[in-house]
Amino acid sequence: MQELIRITVQNDQQLVSARDLYKGLELKIRFSLWVSKNFDSFEEGQDFTSVSADTEVSNNGGVQVRKLQDYLLTIDMAKELCMMSKTEKGKEVRKYFIEVERKWNDPQEIVKRGYAILQNENTQLKLENKNLTIQLEESNKKADYLDVILGTPDALAISQIAADYGYSAVNFNKLLHKVGIQHKVNGQWILYKAYMGKGYVASKAFTFQDHRGRDRSRTTTYWTQAGRKLIYDVLKDNDILPLIERDDIA
Repeated sequence: MQELIRITVQNDQQLVSARDLYKGLELKIRFSLWVSKNFDSFEEGQDFTSVSADTEVSNNGGVQVRKLQDYLLTIDMAKELCMMSKTEKGKEVRKYFIEVERKWNDPQEIVKRGYAILQNENTQLKLENKNLTIQLEESNKKADYLDVILGTPDALAISQIAADYGYSAVNFNKLLHKVGIQHKVNGQWILYKAYMGKGYVASKAFTFQDHRGRDRSRTTTYWTQAGRKLIYDVLKDNDILPLIERDDIA
């Protein structure tokens, strides 16, 4: 069947552009005047809906896009407007709409549309399930690493935490400085003021012998469970994840 007037489908309803119908009927009256004379007997929201359409117009050698008032009409309204035109073209277009309706209501076409709707719903469900699966996997990954933290009550050296992220201790300390957790004072890494006194770190002293065989002692910083959680949260905000949560790690 040759398409005389373009038909669109929204929410399983066939609709016609009023401007397309006006053009198809080859009317001489101005579009806005045709609307004001013929739309009074129809109900907006039921028989037609106001919309805007883009059109290109020439402007000083260039092209400008303008908004035009348009309406989406039901097939029933379009058929009535064809009759109201009282022209041979109106009769021709009305017959076209009748044939469009007949095909639309054909049982085979109804089954096809129903199948298409089911296919679309099935696709949407698959996408939703995939998204839920991804969210669950991400949630499990986070839980796994937090379980590691919660399951290790003892304070850890920075080298042990750095290994969780695939860093050396030296580079990991620099990373914590970069994200604003710590800074170096007299050769020792110190938390920034905002994080001090909150139980994130603990100091431990250890003894050793220097190259002359003399006993020496030194204090080193260990990270508590709360400190590891702080590192995790701050680094995650900077899109840096532990190896256990990274998708690129098999």
